[in-house]
Amino acid sequence: MSEPAGVLSETESLCPVCLKRIPAQRVARGEQVFIEKTCPEHGVCRTVIWRGRPSFQSWTRPKIPATIKVPFTAVSRGCPFDCGLCPAHRQHTCTAVLEVTGRCNLKCTYCFAGAGGGDADPDKETVRGWYQSLLDAGGPYNIQLSGGEPTLRDDLPALVALGRSMGFDFIQLNTNGLRLSREPKFLASLQQAGLASVFLQFDGTEPEIHRHMRGGDFLAEKLEAVRLCGEMGIGVVFVPTVVPGINDHNLGRIIDLAMEYLPVVRGVHFQPVSYFGRYPRPPADRMRITLPEVITKIEQQTNGRIKAEHFRPPGCENALCSFHGNFVLMPDGALMATTGHARDREKGCCGPPERASEGAGKTRSFVSNRWSAPQPVRRQQKCSCTEQKTQPDSMDLFLERAKSHRLCISGMAFQDVWNIDLERLKDCCIHTVAPDGKIIPFCAYNLTGSQGRTIYRGR
Repeated sequence: MSEPAGVLSETESLCPVCLKRIPAQRVARGEQVFIEKTCPEHGVCRTVIWRGRPSFQSWTRPKIPATIKVPFTAVSRGCPFDCGLCPAHRQHTCTAVLEVTGRCNLKCTYCFAGAGGGDADPDKETVRGWYQSLLDAGGPYNIQLSGGEPTLRDDLPALVALGRSMGFDFIQLNTNGLRLSREPKFLASLQQAGLASVFLQFDGTEPEIHRHMRGGDFLAEKLEAVRLCGEMGIGVVFVPTVVPGINDHNLGRIIDLAMEYLPVVRGVHFQPVSYFGRYPRPPADRMRITLPEVITKIEQQTNGRIKAEHFRPPGCENALCSFHGNFVLMPDGALMATTGHARDREKGCCGPPERASEGAGKTRSFVSNRWSAPQPVRRQQKCSCTEQKTQPDSMDLFLERAKSHRLCISGMAFQDVWNIDLERLKDCCIHTVAPDGKIIPFCAYNLTGSQGRTIYRGR
């Protein structure tokens, strides 16, 4: 690389080969930022973590760390080897992921869980213990039932009902949606049990995207699942895994489709691809897409209807982990942004530090309120009386539309062993409940070394 390098800050990371904790630096080279680290045994590793604008410096924001009031583990070996949570973690749980099966009905090219294993599903009492662990740790928190493919469990409605009976008000299902589209009665039983939201694997609007990433053209079935969720009053969030050269040209069309399905679809949550499993050679930087690149492509592919300045850093997790923007779709098709990234942050004006604990509470409330459907709806819903009687530019109309036609567009960059930053990991608010009931930050739980070795999953 010919660009002059400048060290922005120091952190710690892991060696991709031996998984030892090693010093690391965030290094700027032009408009790109890399995490760079050297293992005494396995050498240098350099991975891009930020490309383009908004600039890395404008996006970072200081936070006052939260205190883990009920740690389940002690600090012994140091991050990330003491997860449980340990007292050194700096953020409370926002969403807790419960993996209720390792089985799956797809063979996806990209999978956090390496799903498809034949291990027995955890029984209901084990799941009850996981819910109880979260209550003991200070919950209830937002719950995401995941896997594998959780709909392969016939007793999934009972697990939803169990969580609701124990005080968990927001329970979301992470699913590919196939069984929901094929068995409306099963979806109805989930709704009756108290399911609030479906986190729907949705990688694009083109059949070839689904064939490449998921092994088949499932677009029609996924849209049928959306329709049925709308009729039953269950909110849907589209969740595209963004892979350069596969579907990064399709981000704007995914958002357009989400708006066509308002108010059933509550958001689009982009996830830049991360690399897990066996990768003896580091994935090339051209195989990665960073958060500012996703933001830029959204602006370009919506012809400026959505602008980069409409997005802002998170209030809950580390600023380098995600972005979000909130919008209201008006009856005339106008899209009104209700969030924005202050222009003076490009000049380095960061403002006072935020309290991480307050950010976690606000995010839990936002997700539970905004990702649930406002009411049972059908796709072709007529305008309300308020809309018909009110001028298009009136505040009354905006407030009326904001009740139902809000769309949250967000992105979250999960870490793999090449780009993991332990400062970011300590700020994680998305936690997986391990089989033994310990609470593990999502990226630590799913982490694999270059040879497929894990720290937590399967141990």
